[in-house]
Amino acid sequence: MIRHFIRKFSLNKSIRKDERPSKNISNLLDDALVFPERRQKQPLKEWSTLPYPEGTVFQRRDQGLKVLRPNINPRETSIILFPGQGSQFVGMGAQLVQIPEVLDMYEIASDILKYNLLEICLKGPKKDLDRTVFSQPAILVTSLACLERLKEERPNAIESCISTAGFSLGEISALVFAGVIPFDQAVRLVQIRAEAMQYASDLNQGGMAMILYGPDSKLNFAIKAAREWCAQKGTQQPDCVIANYLYPHCKVVAGSEEALSFIEKNANVFNIKRVKRLPVSGAFHSTLMKAAVEPFRAALNKIKLDDPAIAVHSNIDGMPYKNADHIKNQLPMQIIKPVKWEQTLHILYERRDGESFPRTFECGPGQGLRAILKQVNAKAWNTSYNIEP
Repeated sequence: MIRHFIRKFSLNKSIRKDERPSKNISNLLDDALVFPERRQKQPLKEWSTLPYPEGTVFQRRDQGLKVLRPNINPRETSIILFPGQGSQFVGMGAQLVQIPEVLDMYEIASDILKYNLLEICLKGPKKDLDRTVFSQPAILVTSLACLERLKEERPNAIESCISTAGFSLGEISALVFAGVIPFDQAVRLVQIRAEAMQYASDLNQGGMAMILYGPDSKLNFAIKAAREWCAQKGTQQPDCVIANYLYPHCKVVAGSEEALSFIEKNANVFNIKRVKRLPVSGAFHSTLMKAAVEPFRAALNKIKLDDPAIAVHSNIDGMPYKNADHIKNQLPMQIIKPVKWEQTLHILYERRDGESFPRTFECGPGQGLRAILKQVNAKAWNTSYNIEP
């Protein structure tokens, strides 16, 4: 549980133009075992990452349920979603810095990261902000900072939240919001996650592409053919898999450069409508990220996790985590498993005919999750909102 605390840190260290973390797997495993001491917290004000005051009907519930369905009007409840990597943009945070709690969050994160996080969010340059090692901490902190704006503008949205989920990296934001991971340790955890994923990307170079297809398309055959073609060619890591399930007839494929090029060049053969490369540095959510799993697992095991205060839905199967042990076992595998976002949305918004939907708030940079929700469930989208930085 996180309580607001005030500390002043030096923010003079900016990112040098030539600065790039350079680590091997041994360094990452060593770093994963080093966490800052928990800071002394002053009970002045509570951040929105502590969502429910003690004694409320929403505090501490059985997360083993498929989806929590409190016996109240769904319109009086909310769902909060958090975006993942790729949503970042230069200037994010500009609408939030007038909130004192937000400045504290960026200052604490900057002290942990050893560079000025707010500066890179506000000023870039874009090529730095887009790098995995910087974009992941930036999105985490900015997304959680958006909760402070939501708390000011719609305080009931925080208090009435029944479920939360995050896309890939955003799942860690959701876990912080649900009181599972302390904010300061989440920043360090994401820093290690980003460095480990960058290392894995450098070790096994690959990429990702969004695929739009129709009922007559043969996407699975295209993926299988790409793997076989790469194997015949002698590609060292011929992996090619569905990495993200977004919405009907839209998925993201991750794999080696050769595999993605094969699908691009043969899209017509498999009746694929469009192949769009994504601006990421690796084949995330595929076995090419395997080298990142153990450093992340070691770091996660160093943290004392609390059970979720509200339902936090896992990317792996869309179901709510049962408890802290379930999170520790399953979260590391998210790095190499596909993000089943479409399935998660179906579980989150399953309702009887005629039943109203809760309000949905996307907290973080971009509007991608709302756009996907519109494709999966237009009625739920009608009561969704963006809380942007």
